[in-house]
Amino acid sequence: MEFKDYYNVLGVESKASAAEIKTAYRRLARKYHPDVSKEAGAEERFKAVNEAYEVLRDEEKRGQYDQLKARGYRPGEEFRPPPGYGGGGYQYDFNDMGGGGFSDFFESLFGGGRRGQPQQAAQGSRVKLAIPLERAFGGGKQKVRIGAKTLEINIPAGIKPGQSIRLAGQGEQGGNLMIEIEYQEHPEFELDGQNVLYTLSLMPWQVALGDTVSVPTLAGKVGLKIPAGSDTGKRLRLKGRGMPGKAGAGDQLVELEVSVPAPETEEQKAAYRRMAELFGAG
Repeated sequence: MEFKDYYNVLGVESKASAAEIKTAYRRLARKYHPDVSKEAGAEERFKAVNEAYEVLRDEEKRGQYDQLKARGYRPGEEFRPPPGYGGGGYQYDFNDMGGGGFSDFFESLFGGGRRGQPQQAAQGSRVKLAIPLERAFGGGKQKVRIGAKTLEINIPAGIKPGQSIRLAGQGEQGGNLMIEIEYQEHPEFELDGQNVLYTLSLMPWQVALGDTVSVPTLAGKVGLKIPAGSDTGKRLRLKGRGMPGKAGAGDQLVELEVSVPAPETEEQKAAYRRMAELFGAG
């Protein structure tokens, strides 16, 4: 198999901070998300970006990977894992993210499962389970492997991080098993309480003239009207599109971000020069 340079995938230096890695991940995940990008190979790039971030966001995995990379491997070189690597479990389920699974390279280093297999959690009377944000939003059944057992648990809609699900008789020595819920990192959404935060990239003419665009939410895409004269930083509210709760659902807050396309033709450059004249740029 070929060696993968996860830093190169995210476009960051090997000494990049956790914040820099997270910023790069969010930018690339938004760019190559299959629901957004029309570029050829976008889905494969999206998978690669998610895999790289899964390693570099975790201090233990990143440390193991850095030790391996220090041996001088280069991207694309033939790679065989040294003795002692591989076999570890993970709690990140690409099945629910549309990613399609980890690469052979990842699995050779950190273990993991193929598409369709349940998530792995350590044996004990209390375990942690990281679930996709979509699963926490809509609820539903999810398989989880505890030791040699595979269990199907019901995730209630709106469950919060830190809350636990009790499975009677499934713990050590026949006791109760408490499954503590965590949220997986999402490539597009962040949470502020019950509110979902989303950054929407738009062209200058869309914010200047106004437009109606399709915006992803945890329940699917919806139309959003962009008021004419908007600018970067403006927030629009999709009421009731946030996380569910006892007192009602939160909202989705859409923050606008103006993306300026680079001119590639003489006609496009002329259009920018004309804009500079019309708007009085010095």
